[in-house]
Amino acid sequence: MKAIVREKYGAPDVLQLKDVEKPTPKDDEVLVKIHTASVNEDDLEYLRGTFIVRMGGPLKPKDKILGTDIAGKVEFLLFQ
Repeated sequence: MKAIVREKYGAPDVLQLKDVEKPTPKDDEVLVKIHTASVNEDDLEYLRGTFIVRMGGPLKPKDKILGTDIAGKVEFLLFQ
């Protein structure tokens, strides 16, 4: 699958379109096929790696794919 990823903190020009492996959901997760996503102020903070974001974290971003506001369809759901 394709995703917009970042390898380091910075301005929007650090973002790259790459092929990534399709995620496999854990027992307490669902897989959502995203149709629409939005960008908000929190995403910008995580992209830039502001002081608050980095305070307890690594020098490189832990999560390479940004985004929390999505709309889509549940593709995989595991009931136990």
